[in-house]
Amino acid sequence: MPNIQGFSMLRARSYVLRLPLFTRGLIVAISAFWLAGLLPMWDLRQWGALIPDQMNIFTMYRLNTFPLIHLNFFHAFLNILALTPLMERFEAEFGTLTSLSLFFGPLTMIPAFMYIFVERIILRGNTWVVGASIWVFLLLGIEAIRTYKTNPYLVIGTHNIPTWVSPLVMVVVVKALVPSSSFFGHLSGVATGYLFGLGYLKFVAPPEKVLRWIEGRLNLLARLPHYLTWSQRVSSYSSALVMRRNDRLLKTAPPYISLSCIVVGVVWLFLLPLNDYSRRTYISENALLPGQVHAYFGGSDQNVFRAYRHEIDALKNSSNVEVNDSLENILTGVGLKVGRQNYTYHSSGETYSGENLYAILQAPRGDATEAIVLVVPWRNMRDELNRNGLALSLALTRYFKRWSLWSKDIILVIPPDSRTGIQAWVDAYHDAHDPQQVAPLPLKSGALQGAVALDYPQEGRFESVHIVYDGVNGQLPNLDLINSVVNIANGQGQGSKLQRMWKHKDSYDDRLKTMLRGMVNQGLGHSTGAHSSFIPYHVDAITIQPVSQGWHDEMGLGRVVEGTFRSLNNLLEKLHQSFFFYLLMNKDRFVSIGTYLPSAMLVAANFTIMAITLWMRSGYSEEEELPAPESRQSGDVASTLTDSGSNDIKVGGSDAAAVMAATAKASKPVERDIFLPLGLVVGSHLLGAVPLFVFNHTPSNMLTPVFILFTAVNALLPHLASRLLTPASLTAQQQRQFRQLLKSFSLLLLGMFLSALATLNFSLALLVGLLATPLTFTPTAHAGPAARVAYTLLLNALSPPAVVAVGATVAARYLGEGGGVGGGVGHLLAEAAFGWCVWGLYTPLIVWCVWWPAWLVGGVVALGGGGRSSSDGAGKAKIA
Repeated sequence: MPNIQGFSMLRARSYVLRLPLFTRGLIVAISAFWLAGLLPMWDLRQWGALIPDQMNIFTMYRLNTFPLIHLNFFHAFLNILALTPLMERFEAEFGTLTSLSLFFGPLTMIPAFMYIFVERIILRGNTWVVGASIWVFLLLGIEAIRTYKTNPYLVIGTHNIPTWVSPLVMVVVVKALVPSSSFFGHLSGVATGYLFGLGYLKFVAPPEKVLRWIEGRLNLLARLPHYLTWSQRVSSYSSALVMRRNDRLLKTAPPYISLSCIVVGVVWLFLLPLNDYSRRTYISENALLPGQVHAYFGGSDQNVFRAYRHEIDALKNSSNVEVNDSLENILTGVGLKVGRQNYTYHSSGETYSGENLYAILQAPRGDATEAIVLVVPWRNMRDELNRNGLALSLALTRYFKRWSLWSKDIILVIPPDSRTGIQAWVDAYHDAHDPQQVAPLPLKSGALQGAVALDYPQEGRFESVHIVYDGVNGQLPNLDLINSVVNIANGQGQGSKLQRMWKHKDSYDDRLKTMLRGMVNQGLGHSTGAHSSFIPYHVDAITIQPVSQGWHDEMGLGRVVEGTFRSLNNLLEKLHQSFFFYLLMNKDRFVSIGTYLPSAMLVAANFTIMAITLWMRSGYSEEEELPAPESRQSGDVASTLTDSGSNDIKVGGSDAAAVMAATAKASKPVERDIFLPLGLVVGSHLLGAVPLFVFNHTPSNMLTPVFILFTAVNALLPHLASRLLTPASLTAQQQRQFRQLLKSFSLLLLGMFLSALATLNFSLALLVGLLATPLTFTPTAHAGPAARVAYTLLLNALSPPAVVAVGATVAARYLGEGGGVGGGVGHLLAEAAFGWCVWGLYTPLIVWCVWWPAWLVGGVVALGGGGRSSSDGAGKAKIA
């Protein structure tokens, strides 16, 4: 079996050119109907969809048009991709004319009538359906019955699973992944396929005499290119059986399947901003009642705010302890219980210490079992004095104290910064702190129901509020909290912005930019505000920032906070009904996990597909191709093919035998030696702990030179590993198997890790998966020096150190962090080390212990190694 070398455009072109006539016609028809659906003057779906309550004698044409109509390009593309190989096989077995008569006749009408009966008579609904997926499942049903006749059971452990249930499983999976798909429409197609495969619908096929008469009178074979006659269909079916017994599919299909997974995954991502794939936001928790109460903050509270701001101005040059002393006096005077907490963190040779101040307003109608948190850091993430935010929080606390409606305690937390202080406070509140670094809290309340952080350093009036919601490690708050704040802000006449999109026009471009910015923040996993530290503890939290110049003053922002706190005060339990996994496109549009998850899963699946393929191929030896016998006249020899115990099929002529001989190989099963490749893969992942430890414990001023040294070693490491860890005593055949198993185990682990990660941090899994896609197509056979150099350069260009350097450069240029490449790299690595030590950031773990080991193994596989020729056996081993 030859090695997988990647993709061949020549093979792909040859496959397309060999497609029979009816299959080509369906592809053209589906494409033409999709293009026609783009015309604004014609509602194609309304005209040709299968709509149960509009079926009558004058609309019977819908029975044949609905499979050709699709919702969008993506829908049509996927159905064409799935339908083409199945329809090609069916047409090769039954001929072009029979396929035409069946699929524009009984094999489309029967499942259509089944669906109409279920939808109208049983369910009493009127859900319309379009798309060729009903043909796909019909053909899958036929194939399942054919497989069941020769291989009745799939054995998994001690369980025997009938092979005929595979289409039913696919129906359920498709419904789960694509909720808008028609479950009963697909079931109708599978049921019809079962009936046809079992032979109960043979009577609907046109008689053989009629077919021969039509083909003879019209001379279709001569007039129509790629037409398959009745007589040719027997020979074509035999050729199909030959292909099933041949291993060409195993050699050529996996790279194309993997590429299809990658392309479809990327296309899926870029379709998400469209209306067909995203949804409008809504409030799931009725108890929130956002904007249903009148906010009274204002009036004389404006004078209180100005007084507190004057106090803050007097403290802006004071130390942390002096500030807390003054604020403690203010809060104690309001009548609150006040506590203080010291902490000290160490990261990259730097020490971060400070003292948190917090106060608890006990609820008049509560029992101290629940609390809401208002966080106002002394300095925000940009190290700006949170002057107006602090004054507003003190005014709000004094205002809240006068009300008797609170059923939950209100905790005001004032940390010295937005990065370390609030993390220490949250950890200590949940008793998850390190006593050597963080002091315990002297005062506590009940379970935290939600948190709102204020970031208001700017002067003057504002137009909108910017909602920051990204948490540590890509975790997100419950979507109901964001929707509530948007609703309350709208009630106050204030706009809402997300992901620093100040002029969002709700266009596709703006939706895509908002989504991608959110994915970048989620993928990096860093803290984006004082709220981020709450989310890992399942406390829904956001940061509110006034932005732009407008006519709203501080009292308007105070009313937004008041409305938010009163909504959270209504809760009887934690927010749980809405989404925790989503991508926001705008303040009122989002995509849920069920819609966006397939994108990352498809990218991760391409690694698993290639890993399984390489495992299967590593169990066979490859020898020289046997010479094909000379062609003989048709009819000289009758070939007898037996397909897994089924009845013999007689084929006139030697065409089938010639096809087998032309592609035959003297392959035989061989024993796999898995110890060495498995040990190397496991060792490479353990080796990832070295850069993880080094970059998280190196002083910040040494990070840049250490990174440069590591990058140089990283470029040489695959060469050294290939030379030292690949035994030179192995034969060429053993070398091939060694590289296949090495790549198989590495890709299997990578696919498994990314699939699991996608459910926790979709953006990080997708980003790593896309950057690692060249590893799927790393050649496992010896290539020429130029090819090896080219592929090694490609792998080095997409290596983790290279991506880190490029990312740091981009951040330094557009975000103003660091100075140039070196400064940017040092700053980025220092931030990653800080996140690892303080926030519990796991992005460095994924980079150095998942992605980097897979890259290292890919480099070893690409470089290969020497091996001695094998002279024992039937032939000389072939090295591509």
